[in-house]
Amino acid sequence: MGLDHRVVVEVPELVRLKALNQGVEGERWLASLPSVVADLASEWSLTLGRPFTEGSGSYCVRAGAGAVLKVVAPGHDAAAQIRTLRAADGRGYVRLLASSGEALLLEALGSPLSLGPESCLPLLARLLRRAWLPPTEPPLANAGMLAELVESLWHKNGRPCSQEAYSQAMRYAERRSVPSAPPVLVHGDPHPGNVLQVLTPRPGTESGYVFVDPSGFVADPAYDLGIVLRDWCSELLAAPDPVALARRYCAVLASSSGLSATAIWEWGFIERVSTGLFLTDFAGPAGEPFLRTAELLVR
Repeated sequence: MGLDHRVVVEVPELVRLKALNQGVEGERWLASLPSVVADLASEWSLTLGRPFTEGSGSYCVRAGAGAVLKVVAPGHDAAAQIRTLRAADGRGYVRLLASSGEALLLEALGSPLSLGPESCLPLLARLLRRAWLPPTEPPLANAGMLAELVESLWHKNGRPCSQEAYSQAMRYAERRSVPSAPPVLVHGDPHPGNVLQVLTPRPGTESGYVFVDPSGFVADPAYDLGIVLRDWCSELLAAPDPVALARRYCAVLASSSGLSATAIWEWGFIERVSTGLFLTDFAGPAGEPFLRTAELLVR
């Protein structure tokens, strides 16, 4: 039996904040979510369990032993996720079981990737090479879009990082306007939290892990590796030489992927600053680690 309309849907705080950041559309999404989930449970004959507390762009709840129901929040492109997962057909990605509007029914997976950086970085690079798809549709997403975001949010939020960090991100964005390798359909946000363990081995899951939550747009493949490099804030903040450590991480990603270390480094810095500003804009302190590490990496 599916969820009825009287059951309260518990939305994780970060999902709620991001939805509210979308204004009226986000408020409507939050208000309608209980009935939307109930209708989907009835349509797909789902027995719903506990919601997931991780993530920031959707409401996810267990749907029996073998599936997860996901309802994508405003500000995230559900159609692009669906297109990417259909095209991948389980190769490097979670398998899509069904979809309806902004909702996806996905295969159930295990725990997120929780290895240290020395093991995680090469695994992520290899998994991305498995998951990248041929470009399916224009236009090419380039660094100019991130530059516009950085400029807008830097001024809007009272310049929360230094002029030097801001300027370096803008210089790198100009340099990354030309792809360093043939464009592919990238994941778009391949951090370790978006990599989950496969419960039952199948073709396309040779590493034992698959990606979830693809943004699914065409870009320089080094962009995805820059996202991977963007993380590891706690390790960098604790390091006696954060630049040397970040450069070592970058070298591992370059050697494991066959892509340009320079392109990965520059995409990573752009993403570190843009992510820090984006999180600062709606979640305040959540953006600080990214901006603090950006300051450490300014040359």
